[in-house]
Amino acid sequence: MDDDSYWTMVIRPRSEWFDIEIKELWSYRDLIMLFVHRNIVSTYKQTILGPLWFLLQPVLTTLVFIIIFGNIARIPTDGAPKLLFYMVGVVTWTFFSNCVIQTSNTFSSNAAIFGKVYFPRLVIPISVVITNLFTFAIQFILFLLFFTYYYVFGSGIHPTIWILTIPFLLIQMAFLGLGSGILISSMTTKYRDLALLLGFGIQLWMYATPIVYPLSQIPEKWQWLFAMNPMTAIVETFRNAFLGNGIIMPWILGVSIGMTLIIFISGILYFHQVEKMFIDTV
Repeated sequence: MDDDSYWTMVIRPRSEWFDIEIKELWSYRDLIMLFVHRNIVSTYKQTILGPLWFLLQPVLTTLVFIIIFGNIARIPTDGAPKLLFYMVGVVTWTFFSNCVIQTSNTFSSNAAIFGKVYFPRLVIPISVVITNLFTFAIQFILFLLFFTYYYVFGSGIHPTIWILTIPFLLIQMAFLGLGSGILISSMTTKYRDLALLLGFGIQLWMYATPIVYPLSQIPEKWQWLFAMNPMTAIVETFRNAFLGNGIIMPWILGVSIGMTLIIFISGILYFHQVEKMFIDTV
């Protein structure tokens, strides 16, 4: 009876920093998809417009940016149509910020579930990222419709070879959003005031990212500082891929990937340590 082979699953305590059962997540793939379904249904179940909010959010935000930053502040868009310039930034940032915000409350929002049944705790934040991938896909299709219109009617946009990197950029954003979110979630179990600062921090992060302005407007001596923000290279590459503008340099991409890996690995390791004891702190 003591032989582990007798059981279909053996749950052991994990005390080492790197004792993480990544393969175990595959066994819970059905549970991940159930949480994805729950997230989508619960978000728009009792709304009037339902899934149309997926489309209205980027359109309305883009229109506000056009009026405020394009027409009033007159921030240049490096020759790109304002609608496409702002929308590509809005769509990419919305995906990333939603991943961070929605995974940052993993422990506090799911304490009741975690205290009753065992499953890998990473299932919850991973399901959130997948949910936002569906949202991103819908909004990205909307962007492609506008992009096709401008391209057909000759508005001076020139897609580049960097368009082939879009799937990799999407994966990088998913890892960055997941790592940032679970890192914040782990920290808020001990420092609750971080949850109150999250919205303000995300807003500052957005303005530190070239969403409403091109990186070319930043003096060259300060561009290295903006390159430390991993979202900078992602947004600029998206713009270059579809619009033909945007600053792309190998060292900026390298810094972005390196920062993403550091944040993701730090988040996974810290999350792994906190998940063993957070029930005692909620």
